Amino acid sequence: MEKKEKKYFYSEIFNSIQGEGLYTGVHTFWLRFFLCNLQCDGFGQDHPTKPDTWELPYQDFDAKSVNRVEDLPVWEKGCDSSYTWSKKFRHLMGHKTAKEIYQQIFETTKTESNPEGGFVHPVSGQRAHLCYTGGEPLMKHAQQAVVEINEEMRGHSNKRPARITFETNGTQELTDDFKNNVMNNGTWQSPVFFSVSPKLWSVAGEKREKAIQPKIVADYNLVGLNANKNSDSYIGQLKFVMGPHKEQWEEMEEVLAMFRAEKIDWPVYIMPVGATVEEQERGAGEVAEIAFKRGYNVSGRLHCYLFGNAIGT
Repeated sequence: MEKKEKKYFYSEIFNSIQGEGLYTGVHTFWLRFFLCNLQCDGFGQDHPTKPDTWELPYQDFDAKSVNRVEDLPVWEKGCDSSYTWSKKFRHLMGHKTAKEIYQQIFETTKTESNPEGGFVHPVSGQRAHLCYTGGEPLMKHAQQAVVEINEEMRGHSNKRPARITFETNGTQELTDDFKNNVMNNGTWQSPVFFSVSPKLWSVAGEKREKAIQPKIVADYNLVGLNANKNSDSYIGQLKFVMGPHKEQWEEMEEVLAMFRAEKIDWPVYIMPVGATVEEQERGAGEVAEIAFKRGYNVSGRLHCYLFGNAIGT
């Protein structure tokens, strides 16, 4: 009997830009996986460390009232992408094999000015990036999907991305299969970039012992060094969502010291907390000023300003 190909759940595949961090503004294609090991319900709350005070609109939303992910609202409290891990939204997810997912990614590259598709645009001559996000794109099922998608991309030089980013919370151990695949340059062909966003107790309401895993991120760094050894590309970045409160900055710098102790010397970007333009504007300037006066890079959320953080952007 022929073995059935494994199918993977995902919430979105879309064509946009990178909105955060080092590669802000770069043309990027996206695959957003379903499921995450963290919930980050403290984001946007008046008291992120007091769960009994949280407002969580995604919990009260009638998931059966919409038929498409694109019709969901952007929630201002809690994780702004809770639809990518809350099982109540599972019926809205795509569920396809790696081959089918790759084909959909490739179809997404086709536009009126790029009718043949591919990551190299015939007008600009520039090669776009590919970003795996979530949810959490380094959960074991997602790692296996990435390996299989990469096999589908192998050999299509004009159809391969300039760089592959993993937007991760930095808590998931890499499987041997994933590491071997990524570090085999003859197979992978695109430099990898780990965008690690550690979730802080004082901002996201996630406890440190679960959310902060410097030794795991050190392994990402080692994999990146081996995968990118023929490239001058950056290996990764640390990206912290922050508010203006003293205790948040004290916690962030304690956590950063833990990553530095593991020889993770990646650049640090500070993003003001907020899922919408209004939330960003409310405190972004204050957070940015604190950040650059303390010597950190600042990142807005460009997609929020351009597209209102709408799903599919």
